[in-house]
Amino acid sequence: MSADFESYEQDFAVLTADITGRIGKVPKLVGDEKKQMVANVEKQLEEARELLEQMELEVREIPPQSRGMYSSRMRSYKQEMGKLEADFKRSRIAYSDEVRNELLGDDGNSSENQRAHLLDNTERLERSSRRLEAGYQIAVETDTPVHINLNSGTIPVFLSSVFPPKDLIQQQYGPCTFVVVKSLPSNPPKHV
Repeated sequence: MSADFESYEQDFAVLTADITGRIGKVPKLVGDEKKQMVANVEKQLEEARELLEQMELEVREIPPQSRGMYSSRMRSYKQEMGKLEADFKRSRIAYSDEVRNELLGDDGNSSENQRAHLLDNTERLERSSRRLEAGYQIAVETDTPVHINLNSGTIPVFLSSVFPPKDLIQQQYGPCTFVVVKSLPSNPPKHV
């Protein structure tokens, strides 16, 4: 009878080694490959449970004086089986798209939605830039004053008197914003 037990032990060792290898692969797979691997591991875990049951039956038939050694082996195999099942459970949810989507509230289309939102914002920024450039050109052509907002205050500048206006002003005063004013002041300065 101990020969049958040892045969089951060998089968259990081979099976658990294979299960351990497959459990390590599960988190790295996606889609149908992952489902297939999970199904295979579940089937192998069931086979391992059946082997444990067979081994337990064999231990019961062993004479009581020899049973102690086999009983301690069975406890360690059951612990190993419990560890495999826990590892398998963790591997199924590790890096899982479903869990990730559930945690982040992601419906799977977020990257497409984010891309569309980014394109919309880029187009809006380009339109705004074109309008600012057009306003700037009109200010240069009509000699409309541009008020420059600096940290120390606002100064009006006639763009026709400064060339190249943006670059020169930014060199002298650092980063600043340009605001086109529609009305002309009564005493406009000619140069800054």
